[in-house]
Parts: sequence; C-alpha cells; structure tokens
Amino acid sequence: MRIVYLHQYFVTPEMPGGTRSYEMARRLVEAGHQVDLLTTDRGASESGWRVNEHAGIRVHWAGIPYSNHMSYGKRVGAFCRFAWHAARRAITLDADVVFATSTPLTIALPAVYASRRLRVPMVFEVRDLWPEVPIAIGALASRSSIAAARRLERFAYDNAAHIVALSPQMKDGVVEAGVAAKNVTVIPNSCDADRFHVGPQPGQALRKELPWLGDRPMILYAGTLGIANGVEYLARVAAAIRPMLPEARFVVVGGGRQRDHVRAVAADLGVLDETFFMFDQVPKRRVSAFFSAADMATSLFLPLPSLWKNSANKFFDALAASKPVAINYGGWQAKVLDQTGAGCVLDPHDTGAAAARIASALQDQAWLRNAGSASHRLGAERYDRNLLADKLENVLVRAAGGESLIAA
Repeated sequence: MRIVYLHQYFVTPEMPGGTRSYEMARRLVEAGHQVDLLTTDRGASESGWRVNEHAGIRVHWAGIPYSNHMSYGKRVGAFCRFAWHAARRAITLDADVVFATSTPLTIALPAVYASRRLRVPMVFEVRDLWPEVPIAIGALASRSSIAAARRLERFAYDNAAHIVALSPQMKDGVVEAGVAAKNVTVIPNSCDADRFHVGPQPGQALRKELPWLGDRPMILYAGTLGIANGVEYLARVAAAIRPMLPEARFVVVGGGRQRDHVRAVAADLGVLDETFFMFDQVPKRRVSAFFSAADMATSLFLPLPSLWKNSANKFFDALAASKPVAINYGGWQAKVLDQTGAGCVLDPHDTGAAAARIASALQDQAWLRNAGSASHRLGAERYDRNLLADKLENVLVRAAGGESLIAA
C-alpha cells in the first residue's frame, strides 16, 4: 500500500515526545508499505517543506512554529496553517489510503480533502476525545467554539472509512457520537520493550551521576507538564511523604506550559532540589535511563473523568520498562492495574493518602518485585507494539479495499 500519514506532532526517537506514529510508520514500512508522513518542523521559522527519510519513512516537514507555551489562540493558528499546507501537499502524493491521527482535530481537514481529491478512503485515529477534553480543562469555553469543535468532530467521523480509538472508553465516546461500533477499532498506546527494557546498567550509571539520588528510592514522572496532567500533585505528594520516608526522591522529566508552575509549587513546599528534582525534556532514546533507575513510575491527570479515557504514553512506557506504575485517576487503566497488580491507584484528592500508599509500596520489596513482573507481562502479552502495529496494518489494508493480512 501507499499510505499518506498525517500527524502534526510527529517525532523521532532523537526528539522529545511520544513516538507512536514513528513506531507504527516504521513497522508499516518494514511490512512492505510506502509511507509518506506529513508533519510540522515546530522549531523552524515559517517556511516551506523539507523532506528526509527516517527508518524508511519519507517525512515531509512543514516549517510551522509551535510550542506548548503558546497561547491557545496562537496554537489554533498553527493548527489551521498546518491544515492548509498539509492539504495542498497531500494531494500531490500517491496514495491508496489516507491515515490521519489527532490531536488536533483540525487534522481532519487536510485528511478529508486529500481523501476526496485522491479518491481513496480515510482512516481517522482518535488520540483524545475532542472537543470533550479541551472543554473539560477550559481550553474551549465559548458556545461558538464548542459548537464549531463538535461540528468538526462530526465531520471527521462522517468522512472516515474506519476509526481507530486509543482506549475502550474512547471507542464508547465515538459510538455515542453516532458511529457504528463495527466501524471503530481499539488500538491503545503500546510498549516498546526493545527501547525501555534496557536492564539495570543505564539506571545505575545515572544514579552514580546524581549524588542526591544514589541508592535512594526513586519515583519518576516522565512526560508533558500540561494543564491536563496536574503534575503539581506529585510535588504535594513529595512534601507529604517526607516525614514518612525522607529518603524518597521524586524526579520529573519533561516540559510544558505548567513547568514553571510545578517548579514554583515545589519551591513553596520546600521540596524543590531537596527531594523533588526537575529535568528538561530528553529524547525518547535517553529517557530509558530514568526508567531504568526508577523504583516506580507515575502517570498523572487532573481529577476529571473525561481525561481518564486517555491512553497515556507514560503508563505504557512504565510497562515497557517493567516498572510498577502509580496513577491518580480512574477509568480503564485503573481497572487494568486492579486486575493485574502491575501498580497502584492513588487518591487524586488526598495527597497524604497517596504519599502513604507510595511509602508503603517502596518499603515492600516483595510488592515491588511482583508489581514489576506483572508490569512486564502486561506490556509483553497485551500491549506489545508489534502486535498492535499488525492490528493497525490490518485496519488500513481493509479500509483500502484489500484482503485482511491477519485475523481481524
């Protein structure tokens, strides 16, 4: 197949951020397909396209500046500029299927346009339930913006030959919007064990580099510090755990709009650079050393049920690294942890109770071993990237009108 793949936030393992599109695209290439991936060169000034190749993927980079630090209005402007440029670019490419992944939801505009002009089907991947999530966090507030977002959501679904949802609850949301359940396939975020299951040596080396860490217990958050994540929660847990387990060290690796806020909260609580340490974003290839060093990894969201439908990269990275994972939200991932014992669910409102739960876990070596083993099994047996890439390939082949390559 010839696949035109649209993802505004595509990154390679040498760049900070989630690499789902890279990992899926390179596996599609390895399976014999041609992949043209259209994305933004976010650090570039406004300019034209440049093209290069990564792991056999032909990547088309549009020079459209973008940052999580931008105001919401400026980000919407970047979304619209990319939609315009991507639409014009996509129709110049050979394709048997167009595959578009959100967010932002505006990715549907060039995808539908290309699908119609090239007369090929479009498959749409839902990474977040838009506009439900931006409404929940207040990014969309006016009636007109909410109505426009809902129309765009409907437009994307109506024009898709098939929809990929990243969690069972996301599928439920798409079906509630009027899409037939048979036209929605769940393919969650997944685990790259070859990238994260690196053994103890990288973690040991990192611990030697950091005198304040040494052999002390370490709790890791590695990911975006956005409004939805509410990472200040972890700073409050760090403050609450100090009297219980003063040796515990909390490490945050990442960037985002809330980075300075989290830092300020940690400073006010007296834990910044004492028991709570912050590092800038690092490429995916380097973050594995932090997971190797960690005793426990975390995935965090604000206590808003609409956010719990997410398929958080941080959750799956912890599984890939065979680390116990602590989350502070409900939903399908909380059920997975309850069923498998691969981690624990923290109280989202009571940071004192959360601190006590983490302190208890860190002092229970048997629990840590068992949870780590359960995490490894879960990642290998249910969420391995190769298995889920096969499932995505099957969806794309079927949408393009070819016969299924694997069992549906």
